[in-house]
Amino acid sequence: MHKKQLGFTLIELMIVVAIIGILAAIAIPAYQDYVRKSRRTDATTALSNIQQLQEKYRANQTGYSGSIGTLLGKSPDCVASGGGGNNGIKSENGYYCLSLSGNSGTGYTASAKAMGAQTSDKSACQTIRLVVSNGNSNFYDDTTGTNQTCVSR
Repeated sequence: MHKKQLGFTLIELMIVVAIIGILAAIAIPAYQDYVRKSRRTDATTALSNIQQLQEKYRANQTGYSGSIGTLLGKSPDCVASGGGGNNGIKSENGYYCLSLSGNSGTGYTASAKAMGAQTSDKSACQTIRLVVSNGNSNFYDDTTGTNQTCVSR
């Protein structure tokens, strides 16, 4: 008499493991890319907040603030640009380091440089800038000057 075989063979088990491996190899990088893209809202939210604070500051002064610390009421706690020392302030969720540059009576540039886990974002999205000039504001990606490829507004 033949006994009925129960369970899985080694071949069947290896096929299942291979299928799971293929799915994981596709799904995990796609998920990580989606998470990095969603974290960019940390930068755009912070830059929009800076823009509002700058307009409030300018309403009471003759120009825009040149100090991110003064504007946000915090001490610098991250390195926003090359060189030593802290010269920027971390965004709310800590994925970007915020800084100000090029301020004048009619404009300024606020930058958000990727930090920590966000530094693995695609290279064009490592630094997101908000440029305000003569009442106009635009988001730019990195230093290439391309307009809004990393930021959907």
